[in-house]
Order: sequence, then C-alpha cells, then structure tokens
Amino acid sequence: MSKVSYYTAEGLKNLREELNHLKDVERPNASRAIGEARDKGDLSENAEYDAAKEAQGMLEMKISKLEEMLSSARLIDESQLDSSKALVLSKVKIRNQTNGMEVTYTLVADREADLASGKISVNSPIGKGLLGKSVGEVADIQVPNGVLKFDIIEISR
Repeated sequence: MSKVSYYTAEGLKNLREELNHLKDVERPNASRAIGEARDKGDLSENAEYDAAKEAQGMLEMKISKLEEMLSSARLIDESQLDSSKALVLSKVKIRNQTNGMEVTYTLVADREADLASGKISVNSPIGKGLLGKSVGEVADIQVPNGVLKFDIIEISR
C-alpha cells in the first residue's frame, strides 16, 4: 500500500489534470501510432511497431502511477494546521548559522516542490529538518557535506 501524500487544492487539481490529459489525449495518440505502424506490414521486423508498443507501455505505467498517487492523496485543510510549528504549507524563514544567509521556503508535497519558486518537499533533507520546529529553535539538518544549522526566524501560512 502506498503512503498518504498531502496536497494543496492547486497541487491536487494539477495532478488530476495531468492524469486526464494522459488518458484523454496521450492514450488515443499511442493507440493511433500502434495502428499506423501495424498497417505498414510484417510485425516481426517492424521497429516502428515495437517502439509504439513500448511507448504505450510506458504511458500506461505513468497513468497507473498517477492513479495510485491520487488514490492516496489527501487535501490539506489549512484551517486545521498549527501555525506555531513548521508543517506542510508553512512558509519558513531560516538563517544559516555558518554564513548568515537568510532564505524563505514553503514546505510542500513531493510533486509540488519547485526550488526556483521557493517550494521544497517535506521529504527533502531540509524539509524533514524543519518539520515540527518553532520560531527560535535551531534545526540541525544532515546533508551530504555534514550538518547544517539553521535558526528558525519566522513561520507563516
């Protein structure tokens, strides 16, 4: 059984839209490509047919994975979250004790993570280290280079 993943309304909507696109657009395209390749003759020596079948298999695997993710997805009710601790959907402003650099991250589910927009996964090393922390605490985060220490400056929603 897969583990439960928590999503924002936008993240869940994007996941459903991606699944619907794969089923409604990509699946018919894959079937059409197989049909066209089949019409070109001997299947035992038809590389185009083999490639189309392989592409269809990959597509079906992706659809299956998205369906599994949606079956274990839960919508986050922001009104029920404790705003004094860093949780999913928290905006956490941290200061690196080593170089004094300040950064603000939003903790999100794996599929919504986007470092360029400041969204990090709660399952990333930094995300795991920040979960459950309060303002004023120090987060010791294990990274490949060793341990980083971050001061929790601010938590907001």
